[in-house]
Amino acid sequence: HNLEMKHLPGADPELVLLSHRYEELERIPLSDMTREEINQLVQELGFYRKETPDAPVPEEFQFAPAKPLPILLHPQAPSTDGKTPPKCDKEEHPDL
Repeated sequence: HNLEMKHLPGADPELVLLSHRYEELERIPLSDMTREEINQLVQELGFYRKETPDAPVPEEFQFAPAKPLPILLHPQAPSTDGKTPPKCDKEEHPDL
């Protein structure tokens, strides 16, 4: 799931990881890896392997292997009762 294979004749095989905005994050050369090593790498990166091509993907893997987006920190504004809302941990999203 969320993995697309493109065969480019004459090009060395590589895994290109993209952001949710399709910006290149990393290129991993695959030339010296066996099929088993590539399968293990993809699994370690967090890609979900469906049992069959048309099998449903569990909700928790819909965006896998995407990492959580960094939360933009805005200056804390006082709430209506005059108290400043609690700060969220960098890796904690208040809506999740």
